[in-house]
Amino acid sequence: MKSYSLFTILLLCLAILIVDILAFYWLQSITELITSKGLKTLINIIFWVFTVGLISLIITLKITLDDINPKRKHILVSSLYGLTISSFVPKIIFVIVISILFFSNYVFTEKASLIVVPLIGLFSGFLPFFVIMYGVFISLYRFKIHHITIKHQNLPSSFSGLKIIQISDIHIGSFNYKYHILDKAIKMINDSEPDFIFFTGDLVNNFAWELIGWEKVFKKLEAKQGKYAILGNHDYGDYSNWNSPKEKQDNFEKIKQFYKNVDFNLMLNQSEIIEFNQQKIALIGIENWGKPPFKQYGNLQKAIQNVTEIPFKILLSHDPSHWREEVLQKSNIALTLSGHTHGMQAGFQYKEMKWSPIKYKYKDWAGLYKENNQYLYVNRGLGWHGFPGRLGMRPEITLIDLRRK
Repeated sequence: MKSYSLFTILLLCLAILIVDILAFYWLQSITELITSKGLKTLINIIFWVFTVGLISLIITLKITLDDINPKRKHILVSSLYGLTISSFVPKIIFVIVISILFFSNYVFTEKASLIVVPLIGLFSGFLPFFVIMYGVFISLYRFKIHHITIKHQNLPSSFSGLKIIQISDIHIGSFNYKYHILDKAIKMINDSEPDFIFFTGDLVNNFAWELIGWEKVFKKLEAKQGKYAILGNHDYGDYSNWNSPKEKQDNFEKIKQFYKNVDFNLMLNQSEIIEFNQQKIALIGIENWGKPPFKQYGNLQKAIQNVTEIPFKILLSHDPSHWREEVLQKSNIALTLSGHTHGMQAGFQYKEMKWSPIKYKYKDWAGLYKENNQYLYVNRGLGWHGFPGRLGMRPEITLIDLRRK
């Protein structure tokens, strides 16, 4: 909420109020079916107490946001965000559905509409509410392995069968020091027996203190050949006001030190040659590069200068938009691994079909993409940020099996 003006917040509250007034109007057609006057009154009171309370909390939090302890701020904002979504979305669906039914006189007879229409409207409101609750309380930490095979003719034969685990966007502050939550994900990763583990950015939400106590958890991650990481847009501390440039830099240095402490090689516009049986591939890791307003710390030309002659290259770049801007058809990088989008933590996926509202902002937003002989894989994220839930977009562990074509 800090990134939005008070005027924007007030507009949000006005929208909530308008939707609630309409929802209350149509709710009366349902409460008419209740014979108890006391129960009707209780339902009405609860409805408006919740509405007024929610709007009051949103405005109060916005006004007092700068004075709240940063360690509590994220949890408060995310909790209120989740509460707002779980209230607003079902009500607006309820209003739309019941309005359409009531004004479509040809659908039901007048007598039937007095009972059937309110019940259908009520169901249309409760269904999305329970879906959202499922996303918040169940699927948020239902980690899923996406196993893909990538075949490429430039991959040296010695590396055919190489197993890579990619994870991304942990946003560790969102876990609120509940260390045990990641145990299942770590077991899934280690049971896969990867040769490499690549982490593609957004370790924290903003602060180094989010990492307190997490070293012992991350040290459990095992890879036969090595563990590598890059930074995401949230890892630079750009989303907070700092007392001085030194304070921000100290925060940044602590985040970088964490990677050393957990045996990850943090790549900052760097490359590394990996050799096996006298054959070589190149691993490139750049700092965050995103379209404005995201800053562009990444320098691909600097990172790639020592490995231009290596035929098969893997690039770690947090923001998938970088692939089309600087990689695709402008380099011979075979595989790019990104994250950043989270798949918006909401969407629909069935076999080869997938959809999320995030597709209207990012052309490449989840899963595997290929153009000519270049691949991009966008990880859906292991953690969460903002909305404390995942709807049809489970937290992801990517298992990539490289094969020579």
